Amino acid sequence: MLRTSPLFRALALLVAALATLPLLGGCSATGTLNALSARGSYTLQSGVPYGDGPRQQLDIYTPTATPPAAGWPMVVFFYGGSWNSGARGDYRFVGEALAAQGVLALIADYRLYPEVRYPEFLRDSARAVAHGLEQAQRLGADPRRVFVMGHSAGGYNAAMLALDARWLQAAGHRPQELAGWIGLAGPYDFFPTDNPDVQPVFFHPDYPPRAQPIDFSPTDAPPAFLGAAAEDALVSPERSTVQLAHKLQAAGVPVTLRLYRRVNHATLAGAFAWPLRWLAPVREDVGAFIAGH
Repeated sequence: MLRTSPLFRALALLVAALATLPLLGGCSATGTLNALSARGSYTLQSGVPYGDGPRQQLDIYTPTATPPAAGWPMVVFFYGGSWNSGARGDYRFVGEALAAQGVLALIADYRLYPEVRYPEFLRDSARAVAHGLEQAQRLGADPRRVFVMGHSAGGYNAAMLALDARWLQAAGHRPQELAGWIGLAGPYDFFPTDNPDVQPVFFHPDYPPRAQPIDFSPTDAPPAFLGAAAEDALVSPERSTVQLAHKLQAAGVPVTLRLYRRVNHATLAGAFAWPLRWLAPVREDVGAFIAGH
């Protein structure tokens, strides 16, 4: 029976291991997903600078399949970790999952606390997206089909770039140049926070004004895909994902909203890796959103 098979037990152990890592930041768990991911679907350029600092680098996953006539769609991805932890190399399974669907993926590092606080990681994220927009054609991507995407804290970064024009404008671009944005379990309305890791990042209790995605709902915002675990113990899906989706929809912004039942905060992103795809069709839904814009 499936429930007693070695494969099922191995997958159950992997899910349990990921479930203990709130922001999918544990190198052992992501290392396992990376080790189990295919390698033939992409070519990798690692450590490409988009700025001068050691944390201002990104990895480029180019699909090995024949490109479309206009070029691949491109996704610039930001990982989570409470703006305290994370490394682009831990998310090869995301780059592989996107490349296997014919998406050129940029997995970007950004500066973290305590080196920086808000809003410096947004400035880094904007520069990474600007790099993608400016280099898209040279890399074989379609510059009209560039998306920004993130999970958890990275979902916040993606949302702020798509909804608050200040950051991309400072990098010489506009949110309207994006074909869309994808937020997975992002904290979009979370002040005040009781998370001790997050509090110093946003100067608790003196939170900066207009520093949350929920503060913005421009009518010309790019289309959004908002996904979350239906029962997320770390970031409230109702307060953040659902509330932001409804606010954007009320402003006339196209929004795709998905709540997934068999995943948690961590395995929502882990479901991009083939061993965990049976948990929820996150990869397929994101792929369909990209293909449709």
